[in-house]
Amino acid sequence: MCRWDIFCMVVDNYGDIGTCWRLARQLTDDHEARVRLWVDDLERFASLCPSISTAAAVQQVGPIEVRHWQPDFPVVDVADVVVEAFACELPPAYIAAMARCARPPVWINLEYLSAEAWVEGCHLLPSPCAGLPLTKYFFFPGFTSKTGGLLRERDLTAAREAFDAAAQDEFWHSLGVPPRVAGELRVSLFCYDNRALPDLLQRWAAGPRAISVLAAPGNATGQLASWFGAALGSGTSLWRESLTVHALPLLPHSDYDRLLWACDVNFVRGEDSFVRAQWAERPFVWQIYPQTENAHLIKLDAFLTRYLDGFTGGSSGGFTGRFTGPDVIRRFWRAWNGFGDMRAAWEDFAANRQSIEQHARAWASHLDRNGELADNLARFVRGKKINGPLAGQVGLSQ
Repeated sequence: MCRWDIFCMVVDNYGDIGTCWRLARQLTDDHEARVRLWVDDLERFASLCPSISTAAAVQQVGPIEVRHWQPDFPVVDVADVVVEAFACELPPAYIAAMARCARPPVWINLEYLSAEAWVEGCHLLPSPCAGLPLTKYFFFPGFTSKTGGLLRERDLTAAREAFDAAAQDEFWHSLGVPPRVAGELRVSLFCYDNRALPDLLQRWAAGPRAISVLAAPGNATGQLASWFGAALGSGTSLWRESLTVHALPLLPHSDYDRLLWACDVNFVRGEDSFVRAQWAERPFVWQIYPQTENAHLIKLDAFLTRYLDGFTGGSSGGFTGRFTGPDVIRRFWRAWNGFGDMRAAWEDFAANRQSIEQHARAWASHLDRNGELADNLARFVRGKKINGPLAGQVGLSQ
């Protein structure tokens, strides 16, 4: 059985640990791997996985061994495969132990997700380690067959299709959210601080259609509370005219997926929720992490170019208003990221939601054909002929 060490340094919110936790579970569930997950921030991890003890240096969560990654690195055997998530930089003692192995482990740098063209040329490139008999391989998630693909559990599609109206009603009840009313639009909201949000809230409140917002804790609920001028804690609700907001707790992965499936439009941020929204096959909008000098817009536009290529939501004549489907989506996404008229962009997006959902289903099918990230990663490792134990241990004489 192949042994994997995954190293995760929690830098920004939950995307890092969310991705690493999904990968660890898929490797054990689908590939019979023995996984040891090293995490420097157990507090954030426990928010996603309540069974995590924040005080334990070593703990077992199902088949996965979870280690608290601390500066004083312990004596451990080197794994067959080492995943350095998002260039988090392995402990020097561990790298030294890797170099002492009779057969070095496969060392993977799992990179951030990007739709930029250069990613295809860098995927799987080797990088020799100066002065050591080690090679690191760059592994890029992505949206084409020339990248590593996206994480997705094997049973995800079946689970989504089984999530029928009765199951949705039960789900809403479990969250303390009332059943839908006729004509109501349900929206999930997970965002960073966003200057476009107040205009959108005003439009929702003043509109003729009932809109319920299911808000994730954090920046979203903070902005909502400020806009309403009232406290908004987990499990509470606020309303103004046509708009009702329900504040949710931080949901475990399985429930967050159900939330995306049950909503009509999903607002997501970062990387992990961005990927899950694409597998949900619902209209969505992504808030990319803001960077100085608007450098993030290059990445946003790179994704939109891929996402909207060969748009399958109908011809321009199938859309209400002045814009084609790709234009409607592009304008809405850019407005949500701070560049454009949010109210007008929402009107066009909402009016054409059915055709946008049609495209979302076609896009998920395209992603599926690229292969799944954990499968592609395991296949790459098998190609390196990994088998049997390695000779190397952290903490031995240098």
